[in-house]
Amino acid sequence: MRLLLAEDEASLSRAIVAILKKNNYEADAVYDGEAALDWLASNNYDGVILDVMMPKLDGFSVLRKLRAAGNSIPVLMLTAKSEVDDKVMGLDAGANDYLTKPFAAKELLARIRAMTRTQSTQNTSEMRMGNICLNRATFELSSPTDSFRLASKEFQMMELLLANPRHLISTEHFMERIWGQDSETDIHVVWVYISYLRKKLAALNANIQIKATRNAGYTLEEIK
Repeated sequence: MRLLLAEDEASLSRAIVAILKKNNYEADAVYDGEAALDWLASNNYDGVILDVMMPKLDGFSVLRKLRAAGNSIPVLMLTAKSEVDDKVMGLDAGANDYLTKPFAAKELLARIRAMTRTQSTQNTSEMRMGNICLNRATFELSSPTDSFRLASKEFQMMELLLANPRHLISTEHFMERIWGQDSETDIHVVWVYISYLRKKLAALNANIQIKATRNAGYTLEEIK
């Protein structure tokens, strides 16, 4: 899952990015409102964390422009202000949630999970297909016989596959969503991680498989 963080305080931005990456999120950081809009327009993100007080364009203005353009990306407002009027303003502008500084890392992560939970996902942290379960809170991939704790990129790829069962996901889409549009990483890395996941599924005696379609991409399907 990829997030954009727009926070102008460099030390806090670095700390938040470190927290996110430690918890298997891919995170890009920008430091003003105009940059936030530019990055959101040119990249595919699952959510955005917006500081209110930023140079060039404040968080409320960024949020209003996003919603006016029909962009429904989940937004968490992050600010030092705790006044009720500011919270109401952010929520009325289309924010999904509001977090006041200082905050605990656990609360930040919980609010991100809540705001990015789609309507199609059950109100739990688990994703299932066949006899396989992916726990998004513990990053464990399990079956009735065993379990593995996935590394960050493995987790994100498996999450994307389980969110789109039986749908073809191109190699380019994996690259954009997980490594980033501007990444210099070789595209063959996708195949490497698919191989890792296949080995883990085999070890779990999974009744689902990752099927490759030549020059097209990958699908997660049940074994018949």
